[in-house]
Amino acid sequence: MTDDSTTQKSIAKTPLYDRHRAAGAKLVEFAGWEMPVQYSGVIEEHRAVRSAAGLFDVCHMGEIRVWGPGSEAFLQSLTPNDVSKLALGQAHYSALLTERGTYIDDLLIYRLAEAEYMVVVNASNAAKDFAWVAQHAEAADGVEVEDISATTALIALQGPKAVEILRPLATPGIGGSIEDIGFYHFAPGTVDGADAILSRTGYTGEDGFELYVDPADAPRLWDRLLDAGAGHGLVPAGLGARDTLRLEAGMALYGHEIDDTVTPWEAGLAWTVKLDAGDFIGRDALVRQKEGGIERKLIGFEVVGRGIARQGHRVLDGDEPVGAVASGTWSPTFEKALGTCYVPVDLAEAGRGVVLEVRNRRLDGRLAKLPFYKRSK
Repeated sequence: MTDDSTTQKSIAKTPLYDRHRAAGAKLVEFAGWEMPVQYSGVIEEHRAVRSAAGLFDVCHMGEIRVWGPGSEAFLQSLTPNDVSKLALGQAHYSALLTERGTYIDDLLIYRLAEAEYMVVVNASNAAKDFAWVAQHAEAADGVEVEDISATTALIALQGPKAVEILRPLATPGIGGSIEDIGFYHFAPGTVDGADAILSRTGYTGEDGFELYVDPADAPRLWDRLLDAGAGHGLVPAGLGARDTLRLEAGMALYGHEIDDTVTPWEAGLAWTVKLDAGDFIGRDALVRQKEGGIERKLIGFEVVGRGIARQGHRVLDGDEPVGAVASGTWSPTFEKALGTCYVPVDLAEAGRGVVLEVRNRRLDGRLAKLPFYKRSK
């Protein structure tokens, strides 16, 4: 007989866990963490982010510090984007790839100093990613790596009112105002007196900031931001809205649009690959695939009529199975069901009709260009 007390999986809690409980959030297990999936409701939170602002707990994400005189060359060899082009105070989107050119994970790289970086990875892959990075660092010269996830909390303020809400609370170390921080740039500074990295990045398709702070400061800053945003329509938002927002914006999610069977060419992420920047893990495979051509491609779809197609449901061309849904949901912005799917390249044409097989039903669908949503600049 098994003792459940010794086999039950431990679930981690973020520094904001008590705030979520107090707010009546619906909590679920996600990537080993107990996280809020919604507060007032996914649709309400989604629309608040599109029209005003939402506050997200993303403390579950993983952070890796990489430093030393060989750090640039090391990250250049591990990732497909061109690390040498990162200026101080700039971040970019990249990946860890296998030798086959497929995804271990997608990530952000921040250049903190001339020879110091922060790599931000998905919660579901954090341990695996750090092990991969640390393993390769052992054979590299002039490189040190450290998992700083436990000492880093992350709060995301997203939406068109984000600047207005954060401005009176934040002081960038570069001087000036937070408006001076460009998209995919960041600055050290303070938020309500607490040390922070103010990063103009996010995962919603909206303007906004991701705030890297000490875990001890996170609960107070969460409260302070909600108070400051109360008159601007700011609401706490959970994983449910985070997913519908990123899907409308055509942003990839590991385990859905990308995984260890998918390459950047197939996922529509060719812009993250700089083949002329030098050698990196997976480069040879990507060169071969580029020369030979890809067989399948990620594209969006819309459901025509009622019903929602979700991950794993088959995509048919007539009666012929041709692909599978990667992500699917009901869109609060467009008030229709939509998603992403992989289909053969010769079929991947926006406007083309397809059939979506949802259990014992067949839904009419139409392929669509990604992203579905682009904010006005």
